[in-house]
Amino acid sequence: MRLVDLIPAPYRLLASGVLLVALAGGSAALAWQVQDWRYGQQLEQQARLQAERLNQQTLAAAAQQQAEQDKRLVLEQRLSVSEQTHYRALSDAQRDQGRLRDRLATADLRLSVLLDVPAAGNNGAVPAATTGGVVHGATRAQLDPAHAQRIIGITDAGDQGLIALAACQAYAKEVSTPK
Repeated sequence: MRLVDLIPAPYRLLASGVLLVALAGGSAALAWQVQDWRYGQQLEQQARLQAERLNQQTLAAAAQQQAEQDKRLVLEQRLSVSEQTHYRALSDAQRDQGRLRDRLATADLRLSVLLDVPAAGNNGAVPAATTGGVVHGATRAQLDPAHAQRIIGITDAGDQGLIALAACQAYAKEVSTPK
């Protein structure tokens, strides 16, 4: 006689049902574990792909920022060279104007102007304000040194204005010209 034959039939049926429920529950739990594992892999793969995309975007943004910084550095260098050139031109003009003022102040140089004197109006007489010497041609008059200094000051301001205008135009051209 076997041990199974000693157990009454309703208990055997109940034991078989419990065993089936246990097997079904175990297989359901196993199915849940397999599904959890598959979803975990999918989520892990999605997270990895997202991280790769973010890394690529970060690298692209960093490369673009570096390119913009390089462009800015090149522009700053070009503007610096342009500024040095215009500063040199301005200082040369100021130096030349200073020399001219010094020569006028020491009477080493005199400014004169052409006089528009009609030949019939002066009857061949030389005006009192003309320069001496044996210069043939148009009649000239020397300017007072103080007036000559003022004229040189005006031309100096004009030269500085022209140099500043050239510097502004060069700056605008450098900034607006893409390279």
